[in-house]
Amino acid sequence: MGRMSRQKGKRGEREAAAELARLFACEARRGVQYQGGPDSPDVVLKGVPVHVEVKRVEALSLYAAIEQATNDAKGKVPIVWHRRNGKPSVVIVETSRLLELCKEVQRGFQ
Repeated sequence: MGRMSRQKGKRGEREAAAELARLFACEARRGVQYQGGPDSPDVVLKGVPVHVEVKRVEALSLYAAIEQATNDAKGKVPIVWHRRNGKPSVVIVETSRLLELCKEVQRGFQ
């Protein structure tokens, strides 16, 4: 992976952290992959048990991204945050985990 690609990934993680912090009304920061190993989340949301995988690419391999998030989630709800250049971001969660995600978000607001 080239330097420009890594920089774009870091910017995407910061962007995702800010956007998810606003939406979940919680503290959020970039994950620390070099300390936590390859299964560390790209974004850590304090008090919200989700595993966030950030993909800031033009062509997303959707199911590969979901698989990666699911394999690394370790009991948390896996979500994929994705954005292409010039497009709004989207959050992807498996339908079977959507209700669980909603309940976790609701619990965070109580």
